[in-house]
Amino acid sequence: MLSISNLTKSYGDRTLFSGVTLNVSARDRIAIIGPNGSGKTTLFELITGNMAPDSGSVTIRKGTDIGFLEQEIKPSSKRKLLEDVAGASTRLTGLEHRIRILQEDLAEGLELDSSEKLLRELGELQHQYEAAGGYDAEYESKVILSGLGFSESDFNRPLNEFSGGWLMRAALAKLLLLNPDLLLLDEPTNHLDLESCMWFEEYLKSYQGAVLVTSHDRSFLNRVVKKVLAFDQDEVIVHEGNYDSHVIARQKGLEVREATAKRQEIKIKKETRFIERFRADKKRASQAQSRIKRLDKMERIIVPRSTRKVRISFPEPERSGEEVIALKHVSKSYGSNEVYGNLNLVLNRGDCVALVGPNGAGKTTLLKILTGELPFEKGERKLGHKVETAYYAQYQLDLLDPQNTVLAELRRMAGDESEQKLRGILGAFIFSGNDVEKKVSVLSGGEKARLAIAKMLVRPANLLLMDEPTNHLDIPSREVLTDALESYGGTLCFITHDRTLIQQIANKIVEVKNGNIHVFPGNYDSYLYWKEQYGSEVSPDVSTDTSKTDGSKKDKSRSRKQVEGELRNEYYRKSSPIKKRIKEIETELSELEVKFARVQELMADPEHYDDSARVVETIEEHRKLKNTIDTLTEEWEALSLESEDLKQEFDRAREQLLL
Repeated sequence: MLSISNLTKSYGDRTLFSGVTLNVSARDRIAIIGPNGSGKTTLFELITGNMAPDSGSVTIRKGTDIGFLEQEIKPSSKRKLLEDVAGASTRLTGLEHRIRILQEDLAEGLELDSSEKLLRELGELQHQYEAAGGYDAEYESKVILSGLGFSESDFNRPLNEFSGGWLMRAALAKLLLLNPDLLLLDEPTNHLDLESCMWFEEYLKSYQGAVLVTSHDRSFLNRVVKKVLAFDQDEVIVHEGNYDSHVIARQKGLEVREATAKRQEIKIKKETRFIERFRADKKRASQAQSRIKRLDKMERIIVPRSTRKVRISFPEPERSGEEVIALKHVSKSYGSNEVYGNLNLVLNRGDCVALVGPNGAGKTTLLKILTGELPFEKGERKLGHKVETAYYAQYQLDLLDPQNTVLAELRRMAGDESEQKLRGILGAFIFSGNDVEKKVSVLSGGEKARLAIAKMLVRPANLLLMDEPTNHLDIPSREVLTDALESYGGTLCFITHDRTLIQQIANKIVEVKNGNIHVFPGNYDSYLYWKEQYGSEVSPDVSTDTSKTDGSKKDKSRSRKQVEGELRNEYYRKSSPIKKRIKEIETELSELEVKFARVQELMADPEHYDDSARVVETIEEHRKLKNTIDTLTEEWEALSLESEDLKQEFDRAREQLLL
């Protein structure tokens, strides 16, 4: 269907990519990944013919239809949404127009011969229209639009009434209805809420054409794609598998390359010592020259920067009271539109709460009420003992001083912290070397977002409220954000479309829908379990219905399903932190074992013993690594047993319930 061969594209002195080779077959699902600015969108432009490559070729099989969803959308028209989507096919529109003209001609009462001729032509056109899916176009359009989050009341609204995010969904709906042979999707999940994103994933799984997609949504990539094309430093990698398997394979490749580079470095040092020692020795000068030539011809092994976690300790926020913030009987309206009628919510110390729900449900309104920035008509907002709040929203990027350097901007919040400490923090947020001397005015949106988050965490408040912190961030930056929030010691409440971040960080889910909130203790998986098992039905014991007063919540006889839900939520509450720690230990052990193997390899090298001081250091490092590995292994074994005991306890209680 599509063949890309040895493709190269540059802008001025900067080479975006070179040597890109990829074959795309029907039903392929391929992710194009890489840092912002690495050339992902440019590759799509080359495939569509909107740009020309510097070298290489793009070959598309004759008759292949390509649909391209761009990040930027064109100004909208006054056409109605459903009409615009259903009429996306120019062929269908043309057939529809011709059928209407013929019907009007026949209605005029033409002579018999002319009528018979027109009837035959009308029948043929209607057959073509049906074969092309014309009679199903409106129905399919409604299904797709509903899946992407539009309500039935939206179908007859003109396009120019919709915001940019909804117009992007409408453009995606048109593409899906057209059903091209090859879909090029540039960040399609940027404007989708969680429910729409999950619908879209299922749609793509059964889509009959091929799909090339760029996305920073790791969960989406893991569920949809089967192949990865990665722009990685100075090389292009093609990997069979999803995003996570690519990361694992890349890490293993880095470890092999690091070990090989280390051996090469030892060899180079050995050869250099020989050259320096015997270059002036007449007897061995020829040997020295020979080794110089050998070093010149040696291809140096370059190890690209690893994406493994950068461990850095942020200052601990001041300990707050157990109840961090409470909203009691809060009512909030915008004009005649009541968003919340009787909102009740409590966040406790240590909560990491993800607010989820459809776009427009009121998540940002709830977050702003929690911050104290948004007034409300009725009710009470009460902060707990010694609670200090910090709020991250997109406008925070505009508060950065454009004249400051990155380092100077961080120092504004860091007080008397040493420059070494500040550079370490910035290094954790992917500002390395001379990057810290860049002016804020020249930073990209993603770089500004990383700097704003670093500023919040260098002097952290104990209640952190974040609205879409992953916007503008590529995948490596999102992983940095996840690491930073995992190390944060306060209470967190956030909104994001990044399900991987929710899964890794949240220990409580608050669903916002139709003016009500439902609180789900446990992680994102436990929330999805409830949604899958019970749909909109929610256990009263884990639900807060803000349309009812507290007095209406009387104890009722509970169904077996509700009791099972309580058992499951209790199991998740106890097991989630244990499983999280087990995963952390496994990651740390993996890294330590690689280091331990390198030390053992070094100790097996006879030349290593030429330096007695270095030998002592190596032996001490070997001892420390072994002790740490043994300690972590013991902890892992104990936690694994505890996790298994909890699972068996839950299974026994559930079996007893079913008797």
